[in-house]
Amino acid sequence: MGRGPPAVLALWMLFLSLAQANFAPHFFDNGAGSTNGNMALFSLPEDTPVGSHVYTLNGTDPEGDPVSYHISFNPSARSVFSVDPNLGNITLIEELDREREDEIEAIISISDGLNLVSLTLPTPVAEKVTILVTDANDEAPRFIQEPYVVQVPEDTPSGSSLARVRAVDRDTGSAGSVTYFLKNPHPSEFSVDRHSGVLRLQAGATLDFEKARAHFLTVVAKDGGGKLRGADVVLSATTEVTVNVEDVQDMAPVFVGTPYYGYVYEDTLPGSEVLTVVAMDGDRGKPNRVLYSLVNGSDGAFEINETSGAISVTQSPSQLRREVYELHVQVTEVSSAGTPAAQAMVPVTIRIVDLNNHPPTFYGESGPQNRFELSMYEHPPQGEILRGLKITVNDSDQGANAKFNLRLVGPGGIFRVVPQTVLNEAQVTIIVENSAAIDFEKFKVLTFKLLAIEVSTPEKFSSTADVVIQLLDTNDNVPKFTSHYYVARIPENAPGGSNVLAVTAVDPDTGPWGEVKYSIYGSGADLFLIHPSSGIIYTQPWASLDAEGTARYNFYVKAEDMEGRYSLAEVFITLLDVNDHYPQFGKSVQEKIMVLGSPVKIEATDQDAEEPNNLLDYSITHAEPANVFDINTHTGEIWLKNSIRSLDALHNITPSGDRTWSLEVQAKDRGSPSFSTTALLKIDIVDTEMLSRGPMAAFLMQTKENPMKAVGVLAGIMAIIVALTVLISTATFWRNKKSNKVQPVRRVLRKRPSPAPHSIRIEWLKFRRTKAADKFVLKEAPPNENCNNNSRGSTPPPQAPAPPPPPSTAPSMGQAPWTVPTVSGSLGPQQPQAVAKRKAVGSPVQSALVSELRQKFEKKNLHSKAYF
Repeated sequence: MGRGPPAVLALWMLFLSLAQANFAPHFFDNGAGSTNGNMALFSLPEDTPVGSHVYTLNGTDPEGDPVSYHISFNPSARSVFSVDPNLGNITLIEELDREREDEIEAIISISDGLNLVSLTLPTPVAEKVTILVTDANDEAPRFIQEPYVVQVPEDTPSGSSLARVRAVDRDTGSAGSVTYFLKNPHPSEFSVDRHSGVLRLQAGATLDFEKARAHFLTVVAKDGGGKLRGADVVLSATTEVTVNVEDVQDMAPVFVGTPYYGYVYEDTLPGSEVLTVVAMDGDRGKPNRVLYSLVNGSDGAFEINETSGAISVTQSPSQLRREVYELHVQVTEVSSAGTPAAQAMVPVTIRIVDLNNHPPTFYGESGPQNRFELSMYEHPPQGEILRGLKITVNDSDQGANAKFNLRLVGPGGIFRVVPQTVLNEAQVTIIVENSAAIDFEKFKVLTFKLLAIEVSTPEKFSSTADVVIQLLDTNDNVPKFTSHYYVARIPENAPGGSNVLAVTAVDPDTGPWGEVKYSIYGSGADLFLIHPSSGIIYTQPWASLDAEGTARYNFYVKAEDMEGRYSLAEVFITLLDVNDHYPQFGKSVQEKIMVLGSPVKIEATDQDAEEPNNLLDYSITHAEPANVFDINTHTGEIWLKNSIRSLDALHNITPSGDRTWSLEVQAKDRGSPSFSTTALLKIDIVDTEMLSRGPMAAFLMQTKENPMKAVGVLAGIMAIIVALTVLISTATFWRNKKSNKVQPVRRVLRKRPSPAPHSIRIEWLKFRRTKAADKFVLKEAPPNENCNNNSRGSTPPPQAPAPPPPPSTAPSMGQAPWTVPTVSGSLGPQQPQAVAKRKAVGSPVQSALVSELRQKFEKKNLHSKAYF
């Protein structure tokens, strides 16, 4: 225990030494404008959104210990910011308002924490900072001293200042500056100074209490604009200014209810009031009292009450000398001081009349009348007077008793009566008001009542007269068809003069105006006629319609009245197809070549225009044997039955082995009634092997159905050969004639010692139904008499043309010259024996076709023979 205090002192001294070794952390001072450091001279706009990261506290510790950051505020102030102790990020957590708080004081601190190695305590460092809140344009101008109500005398000079409006804006700079202007929908007598807000009466403008007792102005105060949350905004405020106009005595008295008329009746007593005049001060704000007086015209018969303005008669009606009195009444203002002021005067007419004992009465040319009649054409000109009506209206009373109104009672808006107000008597005039409504087709008769009724009498006597107007028709309507177009359908076999359709047009006019005449015209109207009165359209007597030629006709029909007013309609006529054509084959006898496995097709045509009349069905009506062919009803394709797949199968069906069949085929249309046509069809059947054996066979097969094609080809070849022969012979003749000797046409052929006859066998294809074609052999032609084997000998001129040269190059010396076959032969040079034998074994199809062609040629050339 004795050593206790020294030990404690030693530990305390050790702790102090260790604490002195821990240096304090500090903030970085990055200066104004920086968002990182110790918030020195930091400012923040007041419109910064809550939750924004606004600053980052940044500092360091000399020992390199980690630091933490803190921020605190005065207990009486708001906690505007929060800080992340580790990162130093300061966040705005309260809204800023520069107008309420333009500076924020805060205490920021930095601490290095506890050093566990050196066992030192944390060393905090605190600084007091002031954050400036900068202005944003978030305050609108605000008017003060409202409401604005101004009292202005009406005689205020133009250009005078009337009042001042004032608005303040708590923002600073341009955002706090305020300008003023008026917001009125129309030009105003007022203006406002844009800087001071002083309201003035514009130059040249005056106020008038009698026209407008108050003016309501809208004044707008607008700031100079500024930034708010990054955007340029301009804020404004409005206020209402009421300008009350005060009346001043600047207007004369004004009479009310002018003009003034009064009536004195025969039973009026002296002292009775006739009428009352009313006047008032023209200045309505503070009006003066007015007094009435009679200036002249009364002749002592009338007097006026000076305060009420009531005019009374002082004598009995029998004592009055005149029928009408013109009085002049004067009114005088009395000012507040009791002195006379402004005056005014008005005339008053008083008529002396008797009692109302006569109603208005209508008169005609012969006296009182209550019915007037008139005939007129429909649709008279606008404003025309009905001159056929001579009507007079009269009321025998006097004065107001003879005043009455006139009006027409009936269909409104058609006529109007003149005059509408009558005093005593007037000539009645009726004027056309609506010409379109005066239509004979709507009304044959227009009936009105002419009414006359007194205006100001208590009895309201009245009378009526009937006005009857008989309308006469005019040609004011155009004939109109019942339809804009007409459609008709007729069969094409309709005889000439047949009715097609009837068109109808109506003209509401009567008599000759309503008679309609019909006519037709247009490119499609040639075959048609129309009855001019009934509108029946029929075909021309000579017309022959044909749907196959023209199926539709289109033309116009015209309806016309006697004055040429017309309308048009369009007519569409369609011809209905009739089954009036038979199906037609190209030839009554047709020849076809059927390749085994492929069909042949027959075709017929039907000239009818529409289905089903032109739709055809095909059939085989007769065939022997009947079980060889099938036909497609719709396409006309004919093929062998499926059981026949080769020529051998055909041979088994027909013992004779024929490959040509004759069928009777039929084409039948689907019309009603139905027509049909038959034709004979000859079919040669070959297989594909026969077609592939040579070009000659293919050519003959192609010309099988058209033998004249083969004839034309052979005739052309023969004509060329003949022409060449004549040309060469003629040239040779003239050459030999000039030289007195016959020159050889061809090269000189030396005669062999023992010439061996050389023959050419040309096989011809002959038509045979059961076997292959026989061979036709053409032997070598006899030597040409004109042939000259000795080039040195002289011969007489030739008696006949020399044969033509071969189409190819000249044969060699060892070959025999060309020979020309007959029509039933074939053209070609002599071939070696092997070639001749090979040609002898030709295709049976080629043999059959050549033989058939040969037979046809020989039939046409029975009496002629071709020589080359």
